[in-house]
Amino acid sequence: MPLSPFMPEKPAVPLDKVQAMRSGLTPFFTVLHTGLDEPFRGAVQFHGRFLQDSADCFEDIRALFAVYGFTPYVRREVDGRIVITAEPGVFRATPSDWRINALLFVLTVFSTMFTGALFFEAETLEQGLQIWRGWPYCLSIMLILGAHEMGHYLAARYHKTAVTLPYFIPFIPPIGTMGAVIRLKAPLPNKRVLLDVGAAGPLAGLLFAIPILFYGLYTSDIGVVVNGVPIEGNSILYYLAKYITFGQFLPNATYDVYLNQVAWAGWVGLLVTALNLMPVGQLDGGHITYALFGEKSSKFYLPVMVMLALLAVVSLLSGGVFTWVVWIILLYFFGRLHAEPLDDVTPLDPPRRAVAIFSMVMFLLVFVPLPFYVIS
Repeated sequence: MPLSPFMPEKPAVPLDKVQAMRSGLTPFFTVLHTGLDEPFRGAVQFHGRFLQDSADCFEDIRALFAVYGFTPYVRREVDGRIVITAEPGVFRATPSDWRINALLFVLTVFSTMFTGALFFEAETLEQGLQIWRGWPYCLSIMLILGAHEMGHYLAARYHKTAVTLPYFIPFIPPIGTMGAVIRLKAPLPNKRVLLDVGAAGPLAGLLFAIPILFYGLYTSDIGVVVNGVPIEGNSILYYLAKYITFGQFLPNATYDVYLNQVAWAGWVGLLVTALNLMPVGQLDGGHITYALFGEKSSKFYLPVMVMLALLAVVSLLSGGVFTWVVWIILLYFFGRLHAEPLDDVTPLDPPRRAVAIFSMVMFLLVFVPLPFYVIS
């Protein structure tokens, strides 16, 4: 609907602000039509086309709109034209309490150290409570998780996006942690930044997880398979790593590797990376697929849920102590919404497209269909 001083049943938008924003867009954007959004939310829409690369001028547009109390959202219309919607309000980063981050970090150090001591160094519960015995697992897994989260953090700060410090999540053995998360305090500007922030975490984590895994395997022993005891599952990368290290595919009918603390940390690091790289919702993989495919990435949701449901059944039938049911429940509630950037029309450049494809390949290499199962 054309902007007019006579708009019945619509809250008034100050015309001086609208005209100032439209005038300020002139160096970057040709406005062919100005109107109000439907249904009206106090927003103004500018329809037209960019005069330069949207990635180069979006921050200027964002700063322009912020002066008048608006935030720009850039979308492509059905006819191919661009619409910039000026939504009322400006995102302001609120300070977070670093003491919560510090407390969770300390608790995760204790939970991972206790895990390493109890499962790898203790013959009695008393020895298991001597948690300092678990320092190799603690140090190794915290390096992997720390690198993962700092990858996100540094990428976000590089793009001047407000973000919290990592929140580490303590958990019970045999893993000792549910990983860590950071929280963005404002929407990301475009798909390129979304890809950078989403992919930086898992790729940085893998830079530590893979060497730690190989060192752990090299210092671990091979032993006889014990029937009825749960063992860790294989991903393609983990399967190949054991073959490279020991010259045979493990487990086989007789032997398997008995992981030490460092090797266990490497395996857990790959598992956490695989979970984060699932291509749905707010996960790192969801950010990557949205940056690569846009709104079409929502089509990954149903196949992923069906795959996890089938794996949950197979896991239960194989006596697995890990089930995908928890992840199915979490993704049901949190896996449908993607982190859409403010500028949704700027495409990935070729180097970032290659990073996105590489990240998806890494997901296939580190994904563990059956994290735990029982050999009978």
